[in-house]
Amino acid sequence: MRIGFPLILVNFKTYKESLGQKGLELARAAERVSEETGVCIAVAPQTPDLYMITKSVGIPVFSQHADPEEPGAHTGSVTPESLKEAGVSGSILNHSERRLRMDIIEETVRRCSCLGLLTCVCANTPLAGRAVASFSPDMVAVEPPELIGSGVSVSKARPEIVGDAVRLIKDVSSGVHVLCGAGITSGEDVSAAIKLGAEGVLVASGIVKAKDPMKALTDLAEHSVPR
Repeated sequence: MRIGFPLILVNFKTYKESLGQKGLELARAAERVSEETGVCIAVAPQTPDLYMITKSVGIPVFSQHADPEEPGAHTGSVTPESLKEAGVSGSILNHSERRLRMDIIEETVRRCSCLGLLTCVCANTPLAGRAVASFSPDMVAVEPPELIGSGVSVSKARPEIVGDAVRLIKDVSSGVHVLCGAGITSGEDVSAAIKLGAEGVLVASGIVKAKDPMKALTDLAEHSVPR
């Protein structure tokens, strides 16, 4: 499935608010907002819910993680082949809550790419973003760990991080899309990120744990297009 930019990528994490049927309802809300605003919204559900959600919505669905192993005797691994079979569009890699070695990131990006799966690699600093950009992922999402889940957005509290990430990553490859995350909760946070050169945002609790996720998503989507 094609991805458009600006992109809002919603990481469901393992919150109870996004488990099973609740996750499906959240994905359907994201689909409705995408249809109404014309902004590309992708969701990253919990692994057991991937197949159910990919078969139920018409927006891009990402895995929260992938392993580089090929099919075989690798108990517990999430192979790119299994994700492809589940119908996902791609995978988040190296989130701050699921860090990977650089060689593992490189190999997983390669394996996913060979299967036509998109990759969004997380990085905790602009310099880390530049390093992983050399592996040619489709996206790099820069997220300072100290701001994740804080409600204090990186685009407002640390705008220099977003600006530096865009510059350094684009210097490596102009084809790698740059997202930012950590503390993104409002449309103003998204607007600030876009003005700094980001091509989208990676969000989680600000949407998943919102009292009205559809309203919160609409606010983000309406502010993602430069005015």
